[in-house]
Amino acid sequence: MAVLPTIIPIFPLPNLVLFPGQSVPLHIFEPRYREMVADVADAHGIVGMMLLKGEEQRDSQAYPDVFEVGCAGRIDGLIKLPDGRYDMALVGVGEFRVAREIRERPYRQAEVRWCPVPREALDCDAETMDALREMLFSYLGAPAQDAWRTIVEQRGLRGAELINFLCFHLDVSPLEKQTMLEAMADRVDCLLDVLAFKLEERKRGPAGPGGSSDPLQ
Repeated sequence: MAVLPTIIPIFPLPNLVLFPGQSVPLHIFEPRYREMVADVADAHGIVGMMLLKGEEQRDSQAYPDVFEVGCAGRIDGLIKLPDGRYDMALVGVGEFRVAREIRERPYRQAEVRWCPVPREALDCDAETMDALREMLFSYLGAPAQDAWRTIVEQRGLRGAELINFLCFHLDVSPLEKQTMLEAMADRVDCLLDVLAFKLEERKRGPAGPGGSSDPLQ
């Protein structure tokens, strides 16, 4: 990984957890985040994506609580619109942990400790690949079979690229995705645990404690 800055802007959202190698389109319209983009676009181009904690805090505080671990992305395909807003993509570059927040700008910044997961930690042997495939097929049915053919058999995704792709795109709650992000080197096992939980949840049906019969949100 290229040398990354130790102080980065952080961009908290209530429903997005970024993973390394994954790309997310963003529309930047709030003045403080327009300033953020302008400040970093011609510098290191790194923005730390973080998940907000708690529904009740989102509008009541200038600095609502965020989880300690996030994933930073590099700005790509930046377009400045005539009214000052931005369209851009953010491509995940690595996990980080917040050491302390810095509140010197209208937007939030943090001193961070980078903690990227070694690629080999997310390698999957044949047995794990088989288990992952079968659980995805059981959970999502035909759409998962089509997706598996495309991303694994045709595109050849394996290891970290496959695991981070699945963690990012799997239709589970942001909190479950945050759990997988924070699992770091144990992300493969955490992904399998989340899938096992969702399958058990479906078996219980809507009458079970916290259960849901719908695998898609």
